[in-house]
Amino acid sequence: MFTKILIANRGEIACRVIATARKMGIQTVAVYSEADKDARHVLLADEAVLLGPAPSRESYLVADKIIAACKQTGAQAVHPGYGFLSENEAFAKRCEDEGIAFIGPRHFSIAAMGDKIASKKLANEAKVNTIPGYNDAIETAEQAVEIAKGIGYPVMIKASAGGGGKGLRVAFNDKEAFEGFTSCRNEARNSFGDDRVFIEKYVLEPRHIEIQVLGDSHGNVVYLNERECSIQRRHQKVIEEAPSPFISDATRKAMGEQAVALAKAVKYQSAGTVEFVVGKDQDFYFLEMNTRLQVEHPVTECITGLDLVELMIRVAAGEKLPIAQADVKREGWAIECRINAEDPFRNFLPSTGRLVRFAPPAQTMFQSDTGQRYGVRVDTGVQDGGEIPMYYDSMIAKLIVHGTDRNDAIAKMREALNGFVIRGISSNIPFQAALLAHPRFVSGEFNTGFIAEHYAKGFRAEDVPHDDVNFLVAMAAFVRRKSRERAAGMSGQLPGYGVKVGVDYTVVVLSENGHAEYRYVPVHVDEFTGKAGAAAIHVEGKLYEVNSGSRLNDICIEGTVNGEPFTAQMERGTAKNPLALRVQHNGTKIEALVMSPRMAELHRLMPFKAPPDMSRYVLSPMPGLLVDVAVQPGQKVQAGERVAVIEAMKMENVLFAAADGVVGKVLAAKGESLTVDQPIIEFV
Repeated sequence: MFTKILIANRGEIACRVIATARKMGIQTVAVYSEADKDARHVLLADEAVLLGPAPSRESYLVADKIIAACKQTGAQAVHPGYGFLSENEAFAKRCEDEGIAFIGPRHFSIAAMGDKIASKKLANEAKVNTIPGYNDAIETAEQAVEIAKGIGYPVMIKASAGGGGKGLRVAFNDKEAFEGFTSCRNEARNSFGDDRVFIEKYVLEPRHIEIQVLGDSHGNVVYLNERECSIQRRHQKVIEEAPSPFISDATRKAMGEQAVALAKAVKYQSAGTVEFVVGKDQDFYFLEMNTRLQVEHPVTECITGLDLVELMIRVAAGEKLPIAQADVKREGWAIECRINAEDPFRNFLPSTGRLVRFAPPAQTMFQSDTGQRYGVRVDTGVQDGGEIPMYYDSMIAKLIVHGTDRNDAIAKMREALNGFVIRGISSNIPFQAALLAHPRFVSGEFNTGFIAEHYAKGFRAEDVPHDDVNFLVAMAAFVRRKSRERAAGMSGQLPGYGVKVGVDYTVVVLSENGHAEYRYVPVHVDEFTGKAGAAAIHVEGKLYEVNSGSRLNDICIEGTVNGEPFTAQMERGTAKNPLALRVQHNGTKIEALVMSPRMAELHRLMPFKAPPDMSRYVLSPMPGLLVDVAVQPGQKVQAGERVAVIEAMKMENVLFAAADGVVGKVLAAKGESLTVDQPIIEFV
């Protein structure tokens, strides 16, 4: 077994590998860029080596620097994680040539599966179901149209070297096939340096289901059940679960056996994933094989009781798999939510900056007699006070729950999201909360078009309907009442001037999920002589009996309401109003003032101060790097014309003029780091 391994990655996956290596008694070496010098994976590892500047092409993607770090530290093996060099055939071969074990498949397996056209041909030879299509590179748009007509619409036009949603178009007619081929080819050339494009049948109401496989150097391969990955936004997975709520045992077995056949055909060693597209009648077709550990591997670990990272390390060290197919378990239900640094209410724009508060829910996974783990797990590469840089992807944590069945897992995930505290940047937690509560998700009746269908106009405040928004009002009154009780009990108060607790309040809801509201809600709190953390609150005819042992200064308030457990987030003071309370539960957030009825009457008479008119400005919608300004002072601009480009988290975001106008001033320079709502251009 190795005594020291290097993790050629960053973030949560680097921390995940370090955790298993430490459990196995293996020393670890972290590598980092200048932007990651204080990152969590650097602090956790036994040693750390600086690779270079922040951009990944100058640090994490430079194979020579990774190899040099191995030699410098004496690392005997490299775990590539996912992304970066994890599926780079040349890097795997280079490690092998240098006598460094690559904790992943052999380079020839990566090569065989890395090319979508070649992999589909291999799948056909291995008798794996493949989607009808044309599997050779197509030369012209006219040829693409003829092929599409022959296959039958709709068709999917895909770049051979594509990934992450790039180089992919769906066409329903000749015109869309012609235009889709051209744009797909251009995008593939620019993104991957490879403009080969092929066409295949588009499966209606498709589900994205993948099979986890595991092979060793002795010819043994097993499949570890499936993962349901159909909840996607722009071809990026958002929620994953295991098992799938859709497929039957017979389909699971057939998919698993075909995945194993494909893995054996390429002499696969290590963990890998065979992805399938599954139609509404459970007909399934090979999509691609990911020759690495998947982001969503924890849900498989939960239901099988296996540590995939440990098995990868053991296989790379030459050991045989410790399990046969008959030994693979499937116990309980696991769900993973990807927690991303993005603002769902601003079209999911990246959000970077300082994590003023980062407090994930408590990890409660424990191991059952059969080896399975139940509860909550958090995989993350960040920590309280850390920085979310603009140079890398937006995922900052993975929240995983394991329940006895699917309903139990959904309930656990909703409560875990309620207790996940992130401040300083925006996150997609409200969006995740809305998805988990959606009736179609709860029923398991969804496909890969779920988000596009139900959130076609983006994500808005009204898309997070709370089943009882007055519970948030009651929580604001509860905390205010308890703070008044505490203040009234303080000694040294002047006679006649002591704090009065009161029983009647008015909760002024200033906003809900960022939208101004100004709703005045009368609240009555019964005189309560029970324990300190209890109160009976009446809101618009409904009684909320709240019991909580949380302290008044805790962000997370836990307890029961009418006998049912809850977790909510509570903060005092906002940027606009230091006296306001911010209450958050099940994806809904309100800002409210709690005051006496008389104060509320006077508050109604206070004038509303309108925000300044910023319509003459083009504002930065996110923190990022201004990579281009396409206009100059005095230039006439038409509505919809490109005016600037901002880069953040490996994505370019183009800004367009909202109306016709003339540029007065350019207020930010190319290369400047921008903050949210910073003016870039002023029109006259």
